[in-house]
Amino acid sequence: MAVKIRLQRVGKKKMPFYKVVAVDSRTRRDGAVIETLGRYQPVVEGEQFVIDEAKVIDWLKKGAQPTETVERMLKRSGVWNKFKSK
Repeated sequence: MAVKIRLQRVGKKKMPFYKVVAVDSRTRRDGAVIETLGRYQPVVEGEQFVIDEAKVIDWLKKGAQPTETVERMLKRSGVWNKFKSK
C-alpha cells in the first residue's frame, strides 16, 4: 500500500478549508483517511498551516510521499528540514 500525504478539502463553497491527511494513494481526494496530520486554511489571517510535526515525520520515515503542494508547505514551515536532518 502506497501512502500519500495530501490535502483533503472539507470547506464550503468560496471558503476553502483543507485537512492534511495520510491516505492510500489509490483513494479519491475525499476518500477514506488513515490519519489526520494537520490543517490548512488559506483564507484566514494569521497561522494558516498547522501541522503535527511528530506525526508527519513518522509517516515520512515510513515511506509516505507528500504531494507537491504539501511538500512546499512542509519546506516553508521547516518540518521538511527536520525530516531530512534525521
